[in-house]
Amino acid sequence: MPVVYKFERTANYYETDRMDVVHHSNYIRWFEEARVEFMKAAGCPYDKMEQNGIMMPVLEVNCTYKNSVRFGETVIIHTHISKFNGFKTEVSYEVYGKDNGELKACGSSTHCFSNTSLKPVRIKNTAPEIYDKFKNALEGTDII
Repeated sequence: MPVVYKFERTANYYETDRMDVVHHSNYIRWFEEARVEFMKAAGCPYDKMEQNGIMMPVLEVNCTYKNSVRFGETVIIHTHISKFNGFKTEVSYEVYGKDNGELKACGSSTHCFSNTSLKPVRIKNTAPEIYDKFKNALEGTDII
């Protein structure tokens, strides 16, 4: 069972549309916010990875919408590594209403590892400490 990070945020007014629900594009932004905080908590903050010459460009993002989030509603985004092979990784997200636990959306993002020139790299060879942290996040059982 992978390490699951719980990221909490409240829907802002500017994120809603005319139907008084959070616009669908904002869920992808929320996924990124949750991923950045997850990476920090797992010991692989983006700024440190980039200082070490490792980038994580996005290859694919998807989201399935289940129930609307409205202005002022607080959600908890469960974030975890769902796939990892040292060359690519997939991060999965589940968005739950804080008050009622209702599943609001779920999705994933796929990333490859690259150098600063965006040439793909295998981090097991180029950054073994980062490789180990991702492997531990995939295989661990903690909630952070």
